[in-house]
Amino acid sequence: MQPTPATSNRLLDACNRRTVDRPPVWVMRQAGRYLPEYREVRKRAGDFLTLCRTPELAAEVTLQPVRRFGVDAAIVFSDILTPLVPMGADLTFSPAPHISNPVRSVEDAERLAVPRPWHGTEFLDQTLARVRSELDPSVALIGFCGAPWTLATYLIEGTTSRSFTKVKGFALQQPEAFALLLDRIADGMASYLHSQVEHGAQVVQIFDSWVGALGAADARRWALAPARRLLEKTADLGVPRIYFANGGSHLLSDLSSMPCEVIGLDWRCDLAAAADALPGHALQGNLDPGLLMGPVEVIRKRTLEMLRNAPRAGYIANLGHGITPDVPVSHMGAFVRTVQEFSHA
Repeated sequence: MQPTPATSNRLLDACNRRTVDRPPVWVMRQAGRYLPEYREVRKRAGDFLTLCRTPELAAEVTLQPVRRFGVDAAIVFSDILTPLVPMGADLTFSPAPHISNPVRSVEDAERLAVPRPWHGTEFLDQTLARVRSELDPSVALIGFCGAPWTLATYLIEGTTSRSFTKVKGFALQQPEAFALLLDRIADGMASYLHSQVEHGAQVVQIFDSWVGALGAADARRWALAPARRLLEKTADLGVPRIYFANGGSHLLSDLSSMPCEVIGLDWRCDLAAAADALPGHALQGNLDPGLLMGPVEVIRKRTLEMLRNAPRAGYIANLGHGITPDVPVSHMGAFVRTVQEFSHA
């Protein structure tokens, strides 16, 4: 355990398992539809992709929850599918994501290419630079990407899926083509994260949003192995990396060997059990997002229970998944204030 440096950034300290006065707090999807100020900017943009690709507007919505709640981190406003476009995916939102040229063969997998040097997301570079210039040094800036398995589900299914039959069928029937696809994605996301760090990201999160759709054996080969490749290719970033394994409670023993600084946990995972299983990692999470629909007193009570079960050092307070659009703003405020008022003393 390292001592806290004189100039403190709670999130960076927690990622590095330093002792902090209280846990840092931020929320996945904290810049989003539950905020009235976000909805106003979204109207100006007209559509989601335009909002992502307009640095002035994307920076504004990134900063909104920092101004309103005083959270300890801003996560740059974008989408996990954004970097698939420069790799060759034809992406639209209506409002769900749709890829009109899905991967269904080895030729489709070979068609996806990693730009070298990375390019095609310069708008995000500009957004990161704008946000970093406006943030107080005590507030961390988070960049992110999707994990190979999660991005492969969209590339093969063509949209969001509940059954994942197309991607599982492809993986089982064309294993070599699927392995090639996962490698291409891992290499592309490594370049993408390097670009984000070069333009101001101080922490990066890798979202494996659909790892919970896999049993343990398939998760090891189709999700954790390519995620490990991505993490190994970002070992030189010089910033903490968070691997968020949504639905990964059945993989705790496997997650212990992931070469990253922080493991993000969903709300179905017992926090104390995760702390025992992952002693070499900082932890992030993991309040059920649905609890923010409850009374404020319940939100405070359940948040305090979570904080008391969390490690003293190496812990980041967050939800176990993204905040939903119907959450009252005051309820998000109650969650954040409860963490901010908590003390380890």
